[in-house]
Amino acid sequence: MSVTIQEADFDCGQEIAAICTGREDIGALASFIGLVRADTLSEERIDAMQLEHYPGMTEKALAEIVVQAKSRWELQAVRVIHRIGRLVPGEQIVLVVVAASHRGSAFAACEFIMDFLKTRAPFWKKEETAHHGQWVEARDADDFAADRWEKTRSEK
Repeated sequence: MSVTIQEADFDCGQEIAAICTGREDIGALASFIGLVRADTLSEERIDAMQLEHYPGMTEKALAEIVVQAKSRWELQAVRVIHRIGRLVPGEQIVLVVVAASHRGSAFAACEFIMDFLKTRAPFWKKEETAHHGQWVEARDADDFAADRWEKTRSEK
């Protein structure tokens, strides 16, 4: 299980290869790659997004989310990378890769980690448009997605 916060971009293929190399117990991989979108809920095009975090606290929060996922599903490996700094549309923001024996656990754990990452990890996002910059507030849809996991528990 590995969590990294970094400014540099990441190579999804290398990350997946690192998880799988030399292992024969992995039956399924599920991954999520988040990208910066140019569109937003407002009318203006996003030119860039500034991502900030609380060093030490953010890594700890992400590690706790991974531990919670491991308590719900039997997972062979989890890799989480979240970028910080100034990113432009089309760039990768986040990578979550989950390895499990079976696809159901891999899919569910990957979604759980992303839902909790969006609501429990201390990141701050500022959208930059041609006319202004605006901090992005938490969305109700993200809270709803995370809350549904609080109401359910998967069996190992």
